[in-house]
Amino acid sequence: MKILVINAGSSSIKYQLFDMENETVMAKGLCDRIGIDGGNFKHAVPGRDDYKINVQMANHGEAVKLVIDVLTSEEHGVIASLSEISAVGHRVLHGGEKFSGSVIIDEKVIEAIEECCELGPLHNPHNLTGIRACEQMMPGVPQVAVFDTGFHQTMPDFAYMYALPYEYYEKYRIRRYGFHGTSHRYVSARAAAMLGKNPEEINVVTCHLGNGSSIAAVKGGKCFDTTMGLTPLEGIMMGTRCGSIDPAIIPLLMEKENLTPKEIDTIMNKKSGILGISQKTSDNRDIEEGARNGDARCQLIESMICHQLTKYVGAFAAAMGGVDAVVFTGGIGENNPQYRERVAKNIEFMGAKIDTAKNDAAKRTSDENNVSAADSKIQLLVIPTNEELMIAKDTMELCK
Repeated sequence: MKILVINAGSSSIKYQLFDMENETVMAKGLCDRIGIDGGNFKHAVPGRDDYKINVQMANHGEAVKLVIDVLTSEEHGVIASLSEISAVGHRVLHGGEKFSGSVIIDEKVIEAIEECCELGPLHNPHNLTGIRACEQMMPGVPQVAVFDTGFHQTMPDFAYMYALPYEYYEKYRIRRYGFHGTSHRYVSARAAAMLGKNPEEINVVTCHLGNGSSIAAVKGGKCFDTTMGLTPLEGIMMGTRCGSIDPAIIPLLMEKENLTPKEIDTIMNKKSGILGISQKTSDNRDIEEGARNGDARCQLIESMICHQLTKYVGAFAAAMGGVDAVVFTGGIGENNPQYRERVAKNIEFMGAKIDTAKNDAAKRTSDENNVSAADSKIQLLVIPTNEELMIAKDTMELCK
């Protein structure tokens, strides 16, 4: 069975085509900086040179078409036609309380995903674009939705409830849902394997850091708490999202700037975070370069991110009664040794010690790495996430 996995983020699409007979990757790639100047596309096939082009992709629909065209092309493709693809698995951000697991997509599922767009405005619409593009180009091929919210359904009520009048939970299901669940599920399980333990034996703080970022407390293999909430807006600052702020700021700005609810929502989701502070870019790679060149605003952003990371790691370690490992994953988590080192130094009081040489070397590899010093009491791990494999497995189970 060959399964195509589409993982649409807020400004990127990662894809992998799997042969599930042996879980091998036939091809994989990345459409990066979608809707941002300087877009690029990378397509990799084992045993061949990578195919890379600079291409402007105005939206996620254009990116999906590019992926499908390359997979079936004579020069760079790995399949003769789309008929070889048995099913498509999609990462879908928000399923509310309607979906606690993965499901085969039909019209009712699409309607439910649409209903959750207001809770996931930066992702659910893009996820739907990917689904519709695949439906159009591969009619009749089963498609599966794998929800980011699924892994976090194990949170206890005292972790997911907000201190609002209880009636709002009963009427509108307002609660913490959490996101990036597929990534947190994968890297927490890999962390246990790296330490030679069963997931039930350890506590892990997993830091998924990218254009969208979230941190999770994984206690005994199950999600205990996480930073994102009702929507992906809560938690650490992100590419264009403000993260957690004083709620009173919202009515204050609405009054002073004469803003509608939709306008303030757009500001918090699409004009804040790294973009809001820098006033230039939402891409952390641009921030790294600016900070190295002495840009004070970029240096401020780096310090804000590291400070917030430290707070959440420490808080989750305390909430779980201790932590065995801290995992860094995602585009920033895997490729920014400076953030890892700064956070590790901030939690030295907890017994964490980083090996600087190992940490620096980890940037130049896509392998899993333990960057802890030999005498570190907390293991500091860099684990490339593999949400796509988790999605492919779920898709295969539902489409057998």
